Amino acid sequence: MIFRQLYDATSSTYTYLLGDETTREALLIDPVFEQVQRDLALIRELKLDLKLVVDTHAHADHITAAWVLKQKSGCQIASGEAVEAENVDIPIKDGQTIGVGKISLQARSTPGHTSGCMTYVLQDQSKAFTGDALLIRGCGRSDFQQGDPARLYKSINEQIFTLPDNCTIYPAHDYNGRTCTSVAEEKEFNARVGGDSNEHDFVGYMNAMQLPHPKKIDEALPNNMRSGKPENGQLPEEQDWADLRMTLAGFPEVEPEWVIQNQPSVTILDVRDESESVEPELKELDNLILIPLDELRDRVGEVPTDKPVVTLCRSGKRSSLAIGILKDAGHEKVANVHGGVLHWPSASR
Repeated sequence: MIFRQLYDATSSTYTYLLGDETTREALLIDPVFEQVQRDLALIRELKLDLKLVVDTHAHADHITAAWVLKQKSGCQIASGEAVEAENVDIPIKDGQTIGVGKISLQARSTPGHTSGCMTYVLQDQSKAFTGDALLIRGCGRSDFQQGDPARLYKSINEQIFTLPDNCTIYPAHDYNGRTCTSVAEEKEFNARVGGDSNEHDFVGYMNAMQLPHPKKIDEALPNNMRSGKPENGQLPEEQDWADLRMTLAGFPEVEPEWVIQNQPSVTILDVRDESESVEPELKELDNLILIPLDELRDRVGEVPTDKPVVTLCRSGKRSSLAIGILKDAGHEKVANVHGGVLHWPSASR
């Protein structure tokens, strides 16, 4: 199984990518609206096909990317039936199995943080994705969204702590840089529900907490009840001057074929050294300018500002660095040529 844990620093949210190595089908758990390009870039780079997006519950601290990802990939959206969110293709019930390829997740209803919380357990019970029901040395609050500390106590003890002790717990959030835990650790060390804590202890603890209102709840909840579909029903605006693709490293890229077909509308900036830029010769390029990368910061004023700029080098590595230099100088429409000269069509050399 291909497994990646991704992080959104603004909301301290973990997103999980699970992919079948044979079928190349993949699913995402708890994707974040602002991280769509990052997630799609990783999926593309790993040569996966996104088939399913799953939310553990209706989050109050960020907006899910489920609907946007469906528009961009054709995947299905899955969420707990009790959430009653719109635009859901698979409303999940307790005990139901979901997944892609040979990856199978059992859904366990774990209400208490919210009424619709679900925990997803891998088929061999080696991993469990607990959302906010169980965090690392803590748990989700229970003072809004039909939260109930007594229900949460039972959810944790009956649905999560009954998993094998070596089952790795992957929560939806962590605010202290921790990445995962285990059932055994939380049984012993969880500050709210571990050790010798009983239901009375836990409920008293949770009821005594005085937490501030989540900052994004008024924005997040209405959107999440639509599975992340914006109120206007439109996809977020993105630059459309080229057939752009974002890399996981954060660089916008275009293919050489696009550059060849659209070269009159862009400036092509070759950042190779003068000694190497003559070989190989790139045919069909009339508006190419040469500024070696180590000179670009001092000569960036020579780059025309009336057109978008695509950057080029031998392999596409050095020219990706030029993107940042151009942006710092005020160029907004910039992209790197994927693979550089090495990726250039042989017929155009």
